[in-house]
Amino acid sequence: MEFSPLMAYALDWANLLLRWVHVIVAIAWIGSSFYFVWLDNSLTPPEDPKLRDKGVGGELWAVHGGGFYNPQKYLGAPPQLPRNLHWFYWESYSTWLTGFALFTVLYLFNAGTFLIDQSVYAWKPVVAVHAALGFLVGFWLVYDLICRFLGKGPHGDKVVGACVFAVVVFASWLACQLFAGRAAFLLVGAMMATAMSANVAMWIIPGQRKVVAAMKAGEPIDPVHGQRGKQRSVHNTYFTLPVLFAMLSNHYSWAYSHSHNWLVLVLIMLAGALIRQFFVARHKTEVAGRPAPWGWAAAGAALLLGVAVWLAPAPQPAAAGASAGSAAASAPTAASLLPQVQGIITQRCVMCHNAQLANKGVMLHEPALIEQHAQGIYQQAVVLKAMPMNNATGITDAERALLGQWFQARQAKP
Repeated sequence: MEFSPLMAYALDWANLLLRWVHVIVAIAWIGSSFYFVWLDNSLTPPEDPKLRDKGVGGELWAVHGGGFYNPQKYLGAPPQLPRNLHWFYWESYSTWLTGFALFTVLYLFNAGTFLIDQSVYAWKPVVAVHAALGFLVGFWLVYDLICRFLGKGPHGDKVVGACVFAVVVFASWLACQLFAGRAAFLLVGAMMATAMSANVAMWIIPGQRKVVAAMKAGEPIDPVHGQRGKQRSVHNTYFTLPVLFAMLSNHYSWAYSHSHNWLVLVLIMLAGALIRQFFVARHKTEVAGRPAPWGWAAAGAALLLGVAVWLAPAPQPAAAGASAGSAAASAPTAASLLPQVQGIITQRCVMCHNAQLANKGVMLHEPALIEQHAQGIYQQAVVLKAMPMNNATGITDAERALLGQWFQARQAKP
């Protein structure tokens, strides 16, 4: 879909504002989620018998901001509901709503540019949009069914974990076979984030409302609501770091443009989950006075290191028989390379960066403009390889190398 310059500018503003708000509310959600996981695993049995008699199963003393805090957790529900009861859900809902709005503005409205890579899978934008939405809904439905029917028994949590991991692996592979790599990574993160928010909306909050309603009616509290809420809350904390990587991955084309990009995505997300497991387990060992479980963190770090080594570019062999002096003497100048550079940019970049359509405010249809944006061209097309978007214009590695040679020659001139 093509937009007028004014419409493209308006969408850029929508992108900026939605991204800004999305980050703000996501920080609030993740912060409260991490805090409560830490709190839940750091509680100790109360020493005061009066607290135990009231049903308090754990408490914690903390100091922050010049004050002392004493949060307490009841095993079931308190004997009497307080007048002011804070509910933690708008952090989650706001994160999902702003994230989906951002996904719509950037990817769904521009499906032909951002969602589709014709070299990966050639289909119509309207079909790709519906397929992307299907990923969000489909993952939640499958995940929810797994939790409902496979989470019972002494090994239910392990069975659910293994099945959910298998579904995430399959979804990662499938997304990378259907969508542009950048969009596929983001889509996998979005489907997991959708499940996280749906856990809050469909299970955690409804369960808490049923507990409150039973208390007001003077009825016994069904413990299953707390058990289900706890299960989904634990899943959310393990999803968090993988989702954050998927959301940030659009800045790193070496990850999403790899020939086995789905495996890159799975391994880095797994490393994030392992590192999160370290922090969760550490809270428990700290209370119990045991050594920190560094094995989880080491496993996650080793996995990241292994992926980094795997993806490292191969060293380029030096030209045979060329001495440093002769190479310097015969090296082309930036001026001599500029006509070739202009030809590459005219063929690969100008269709989106011209006087009529200047995406991101960048125009490259004249040599002076190419010189003006040399730094950006080098960063985006040579170092990051993020442009052209999804390599829609088919720029080659040799052409990227020539752009890099031209930029280095510019930097080397006195």
